[in-house]
Order: sequence, then C-alpha cells, then structure tokens
Amino acid sequence: MWLDRAADRANRGTLPQGSVTPEEARVDDKSLYAAILGVTKPWAVDKVELRLTDGEVHVWVALPTDTRWVCPDCQAGAPIHDHRERVWRHLDTCQYRTLVHAQVPRLTCPTHGIRQLPVPWAEKGSRFTALFEALAIDWMKHAAIATVADRLRLTWDEAAGIQARAVQRGLARRQATPAAHLGIDETAFARRHQYVSVVTDLDRSRVLYVADDRRRESLDAFWAQLSAAELDAIEAVAMDMWEPYLTPTRAHLPDPDRKIIFDKFHIAQHADQAVDEVRQTEHRSVLAAGRDWLVGTKFDWLRHPRRFSREAWRDFLDFVRHTKLKTGRAWALKEMLMTVWQYVYPGAAERHFQAWYAWAIRSRLAPMKRVARILRRHWLNIKTYFTARITNAGAESMNSKIQKIKVLARGFRNRERFKHAIYFHPGGLDLYPTPLARPA
Repeated sequence: MWLDRAADRANRGTLPQGSVTPEEARVDDKSLYAAILGVTKPWAVDKVELRLTDGEVHVWVALPTDTRWVCPDCQAGAPIHDHRERVWRHLDTCQYRTLVHAQVPRLTCPTHGIRQLPVPWAEKGSRFTALFEALAIDWMKHAAIATVADRLRLTWDEAAGIQARAVQRGLARRQATPAAHLGIDETAFARRHQYVSVVTDLDRSRVLYVADDRRRESLDAFWAQLSAAELDAIEAVAMDMWEPYLTPTRAHLPDPDRKIIFDKFHIAQHADQAVDEVRQTEHRSVLAAGRDWLVGTKFDWLRHPRRFSREAWRDFLDFVRHTKLKTGRAWALKEMLMTVWQYVYPGAAERHFQAWYAWAIRSRLAPMKRVARILRRHWLNIKTYFTARITNAGAESMNSKIQKIKVLARGFRNRERFKHAIYFHPGGLDLYPTPLARPA
C-alpha cells in the first residue's frame, strides 16, 4: 500500500531529511485507520480500499468470529444472534470521502432479549462517526446548517439531524442545577404573531427551556419539571405583565408575591405606547386646525433624554413648554414614571409611584389612565425590584441572540428546528458525542 512505499523511499533516503523516520513510515493502512477511528480490541480494521474514481476511501472493521460478548444493558454474557451491515461517514482522508463498514452483531440477552452491540467509534443510531459529528457541531456553531451541509457534502436533513441529536444529547446530560434568577420572555418565530416562550438563566446567560407559543400551557411544563429544591432556590423571576405567564408562575413558585418582578423595560414599553396613542389622536386634531406641530416627531417623544444632543434637548423642552400639547403632558408623565427606578428604598419608591398615579388619573388622558390602573393593579410585583434589583435585560439580550440565529439561517419554517437552534447555540449544553466501547 502507499504507506509501505513511503517506508521504502525513506529507507532508500529519497524522502527529505527530517520529514519522516523509517519507523514512522512503516505504519500500515490498517493500523493507521484503527488509530484514527479509535478502534479497540477485539475490533480490528480488516481492509482499507481506495476508490480513486469515486473519490472515496472505504474501511472495513471486523470482529473475531469466536468472541463472546456481554449485554450492553446488564453486562450478562450474551452470544451473538446475527449481524447487521452498517456504514458510517467518517472525516475525509485528505480530499477523499471516507466510509466505515462493519457487520455489527446483535446479541441475545437472557434478560433483555435482542440487543445491538455498541461500536467504539459512533453513537447508537447515528450514521456518522463521533469525530465527524463533532466536526459538524463545531462548524454549525459558526454557520448555518445549509452552509455546513454544503461544505461537508451532506444533505440538509443529515446536517439538521446531527444538530437535533446533539441537542437531545445535551438535554439528557444536563444536570439539575438550581438557578437563582430567571427571565421569561417570548421571541418571534415567524410572522403573524407566531412566538416561542423562552426561559433564561440570567446568572449563567443560558436558555433553560423553550416552549411553543406564549400561552399558559407553555410554562406549565417548565414549572412541573422542576424539583422542590430547584423551586426553593429561585430568588426572583423577571417577566412581563402577561397573564398567561403570570398565572402558572404564581401556581408553582413558592412565595410568588416576593419573587416575581415585572420588568421595567416592559413597563416602559406600555408607557411609550400610551404616549404614542395620545400623539396620534392629537396629531389628527391639530392637523385639522392647520398646524403641523407633530409632523415627524414620533421618535422624539419615545427617545431617552440621554440620546438627545444638548442643543436638541434644549429645543425639545422649549417646544414642549410653548405648545402645551396633550402629548407633552403624556411625555412628562412617562418620564416621571421612569424615575421611580432611581430610588434605593422601597418606601420612597412607593410614595413616588402614588404621587405619579394621582397625577396620571387626573390627567384626562385615557391611554395614560389605562396604564396607571394596570401598574397599580400589579404594583406589588413591580416594587419587588427594589429588593431583588434584577431586570429582564438578560432575557432581552438572549432574544437578540436568538434573532441573530434566525437571520443567519434566513428564517425557519419548522418550529421544532427553531427550538433546536435555540438550545444548540445559547443553551449551554454538552453537545458532543461520547461513544462507548463495551468489553468482551
């Protein structure tokens, strides 16, 4: 074979000095592929065939015919029942596609019946060697499935299957690790208000759970899988004031009034929406009166004060003072509301909120009054922020990462594939295969 010829050239001194020693060059094809594949006794490489026309290397692995094996489940002695031909895709040998063949025995266990013998180079049910799957997993961490499939000469379904098996493997290995601070949020799966619900470990920045839609049932399964110790370890849960999330959390979480925190960023969204509703209504009325004061000002009312330049901020305040618009009053209410999170002591924050609520109710602005009543109804779980002081910023950051995954893949048509991608990338899972060699 070609390595034997290399050894002859090394002995004759025709190879460059220092490139390979005669002892290194004498490695035959069978020993080389046995080492590459991780083949251990009693398995042995029986034959290696190079098919230049097909651009493939075929490796046959075999067992001694007189071997007696043990059941992979109970380790009891189990004779061979029959053999099944199996083929695995391995890492390419240079530019050649490499395939591993083996007649895999099925064993007759007196307790468990017919069981297929595990092989040391691949996991059960996979058509790829462990090293090939590990390479594909590494590539899929940085590129879309379609790109990886093209580069590794796989079909899209084969590459997606490797990712799905990696996620299943990682979820099965995940240990029950208590998480002190959780974030619950939804992220868009597709258009027309299609969502998945995502539970994030805010301390470790990893996704713990992904569920379909954003209904009550979406979170019921997550809370039901946690042990009593894991539930007790939770110190705070940041979430939106979304009833389908709130109801199951209250039902399962011990002492929910102390641990549930309504996220200030979602509260800011409610306030921004109310300000914009006031602006839209007033814009129509002032435009009918022949004034274009509110034309092109939408984002000025929603912008954070720190994002204005000094001159633009001065001009904006002058505009608010001189026009005396309802929108300006709604904007002032929003800004006063957001200063509540600057307080350190819960008592001072509550006094500030009560003063804000009284102003909002007297403002004669229906959208602001609606927001005020919502916040007062949920104030118990808003003021918990002043003891735990966590926000859903980690979950929002995770949402941003998930959307980048969706952009990289150019969207997902299958919800399960989308969930697999979320677990695969920010799930913090151990994804790599670990084939087991069973002793005879």
